[in-house]
Amino acid sequence: MKKTMTLVALFIAFCNISSFAQTDAQMKAWQDYMTPSDVHKMIAKCDGTWNEDVTMWMKPGDAPIKNKATAVNQMILGGRYQQTKTTGDMMGMPFEGFSLLGYDNLTKEFTSTWLDNFGTGTMTLKGKWDDKTKSITFKGKMVDPMSGKEVDVKEVLTIVDDNHQKFEMYIVMPTGEFKSMEISSTRA
Repeated sequence: MKKTMTLVALFIAFCNISSFAQTDAQMKAWQDYMTPSDVHKMIAKCDGTWNEDVTMWMKPGDAPIKNKATAVNQMILGGRYQQTKTTGDMMGMPFEGFSLLGYDNLTKEFTSTWLDNFGTGTMTLKGKWDDKTKSITFKGKMVDPMSGKEVDVKEVLTIVDDNHQKFEMYIVMPTGEFKSMEISSTRA
């Protein structure tokens, strides 16, 4: 019985392996998909420590709230993604945030995932590069903790130059976009 079970397991394994056999073209497509591109090299240029001046607005017409933070960017997984760890003080409380920035070679889209200690949700956005403005415009959704509902979000990351970036976050409301955050970053 044990021998029969072993033979059945080997047969199933062989069938599964042979079903994944690939042509040279398929292998090349996979290789192209997994190899960091020039866009990944562009992202890597932003590795390092950045000092951030953060301005937030809780609702339209509110006075701005100013804070400072530090972001440390590092390419991970063989140069395929950029991990950012942000620390600072937000509204008098310790703040920690974590993001992953990626570029999908197949879809030609940037992906951004954000988590922080001011919530338990994950914000995920996708965006396209605009060479004219040297910016990525991301769109996605996040949960508004005050209403408990998902809201549309737009983020714009502008590469001003090698040592300066500007980040803007907008909440998309039925009445239009509301700018809720702006971060001016300078390489440390």
